[in-house]
Amino acid sequence: MYWWGKQLSIGILSVFFLMFGIDLLVSTYRLNNPHEFIMGFFASNLIIMISAVGVLYPAMRIFARLKTKNVDEDNDNI
Repeated sequence: MYWWGKQLSIGILSVFFLMFGIDLLVSTYRLNNPHEFIMGFFASNLIIMISAVGVLYPAMRIFARLKTKNVDEDNDNI
């Protein structure tokens, strides 16, 4: 039960930061100062990339766990 909670909390937190990064990216296009735009653009892309990894990590772990669980169940039926 702890494993599932850990994976879900990582995923939910990463989705929050992914939405925050996308919102930051959209808001940087409204800036007039080119230096602020560049800083905001790269910061938002870094947030998006890190949070995308945070979403993919638990998704792949859960998929692998469910896949191996199904293989174990199939081998028990033989």
